[in-house]
Amino acid sequence: MSEGDRHEASTRTFLACAAEMARLLDLEAAADVPEDQLARHLALAARKPLLERASLPEEFFDPLMAAAVYDPDPSHCRWFVEPALYAFGRRRVMAALLGYLRTGTTAEKAGAHRAWYCAHLPLRADRSPAYAPSGSRNPALDEADDVKDQWMELSIAQQREQCLKEPNQP
Repeated sequence: MSEGDRHEASTRTFLACAAEMARLLDLEAAADVPEDQLARHLALAARKPLLERASLPEEFFDPLMAAAVYDPDPSHCRWFVEPALYAFGRRRVMAALLGYLRTGTTAEKAGAHRAWYCAHLPLRADRSPAYAPSGSRNPALDEADDVKDQWMELSIAQQREQCLKEPNQP
């Protein structure tokens, strides 16, 4: 598969993820949006409603993680990671990204690395109604030191493996 084919397949996959988020949120696609901009349009339309909810149904978790991983723009994968952090907790989000790193395709592993950065966003009570009126939330949702350790171990092992496959050339 050529680089262009991989990019086109990745774009189609991101479009499917963004369309699924729009479906879950009952958002309508604008008919006048060009096809090459439709995925970003749907992602942008989903961003605010996702952050405005105090909680998200379980059925949102996997599509949020897929959209974050398949989003080709490292700046925009945050649009899916952030609401997942508030609704499902840092631990669960990081564990899902670790799963992509363990068993994903090369593209999914790269997407997991992009999303991992966003999974460290500071959570603020004034940013999401997912916090109790007192400004608190269950701290167990965000305890993820063991997942972070597993990520580092696996990431280093995969980098080492890649270096052995492709030795430095002068």
